[in-house]
Amino acid sequence: MKRGYLEEAVQPLNLRTALEEANRCIVCHDAPCSKACPAGTDPARFIRSLKFRNVKGAVETIRTNNALAGSCAKVCPYDQLCQEACSRCGIDKPVQIGRLQSFLVEQEKAFDMKVVKAPAEKKAGKVACVGAGPASLAVASQIARAGYDVTVIEREAKAGGVLTYGIVPARLPQSVVDFDIQLIEELGVKFKFNTEAKAADLEAYDAVFVGTGLWDANVPEIEGGDLDGVYSAIDFLKEAREKQADFKIGNRVIVVGGGDVAMDCAVTAKLLGVDDVRILYRRSIEEAPADMNEIQYATSLGIGMTTGAYPVALKGDGKLKTVEAAGFYDEEAKMSLSADTIVFATGQKAEAQSGIGALEQDAKGLIKADENGFVGGKYFAGGDVVHGGKTVVEAVAAGKKAAAAMIAYLEEKGVK
Repeated sequence: MKRGYLEEAVQPLNLRTALEEANRCIVCHDAPCSKACPAGTDPARFIRSLKFRNVKGAVETIRTNNALAGSCAKVCPYDQLCQEACSRCGIDKPVQIGRLQSFLVEQEKAFDMKVVKAPAEKKAGKVACVGAGPASLAVASQIARAGYDVTVIEREAKAGGVLTYGIVPARLPQSVVDFDIQLIEELGVKFKFNTEAKAADLEAYDAVFVGTGLWDANVPEIEGGDLDGVYSAIDFLKEAREKQADFKIGNRVIVVGGGDVAMDCAVTAKLLGVDDVRILYRRSIEEAPADMNEIQYATSLGIGMTTGAYPVALKGDGKLKTVEAAGFYDEEAKMSLSADTIVFATGQKAEAQSGIGALEQDAKGLIKADENGFVGGKYFAGGDVVHGGKTVVEAVAAGKKAAAAMIAYLEEKGVK
């Protein structure tokens, strides 16, 4: 059966199956799953609540600890974090923590549970968050719950950053992202869209968080890189989200890379109706950094994967027609592949932050900040723009840590 672009890859649990899965938890005294969650979502606690059918209590634990609970439930690499730490791994298989969290967020939405609220009395301080990606959204939620006025400044038309523009809907439906953002907005957080943050505009705020992510494509400079049909991963995924079925990419697509983003690009092309989709990765499949579940899902859709090769030249007459590739391990190996579109999922880098203020960046363009996200003056930063391409849950963790430091900074300055 052919899958649609917006169809979820993993079907949700219902109450019966969720309770069955929760009852597999052996209620460890030391809760290794909770210790393994970077954002401190505390799965041991919310699973224990669910075991006793206290759905609202479980939701309260999740949402209090993680403002992006719905999104994390869909894209978090559980098998490398909490599920890998699950004690049932030594018995049979881990509790499906991610699917349980997703089920509980669905219950939160279905029954309109309001488990997190901002205080009635506002404090005097004003905080700006530059960028509306995961780290900034986590900061905005924490700061608003502390009683401060928060404004998120975003140059795109919607909030979410990579959640909205950089992940295939089969993994992360937009409705899930929108619900997380809705709850943050209900805390009193204001959003300014289609707006570039300027240093002069930020002078009005008592503290500023910069969470602008990695949006500059890291595309190799090779012959034919300017042909029509050549995309960076972030541009490809963003255009696919916006145009969906109207996105014309031909019927032969090659995706270069071996990470989760490469899998997302390949799956996107396949779900948009492309017959011939192939991943080209220079190393072996064992060395591919993508989550094995993502690789398996891609191959289950009929997506081919050629390893040990990389593109050296792109040929065409204004429009891409052929990808010339060479062997990574065998320099004598050559191949020529027909293609209408090629997508380079070979990483992203930070853009220059000169328009915001005096933020020091390293050779990779990452903002220099201490372990709590402090940059200097009233500026803080976190997420991918500080730590490089990490996971959404790690961005949430960085945002929570930076928010705590910002609140302490505001209190020290007497802004209460």
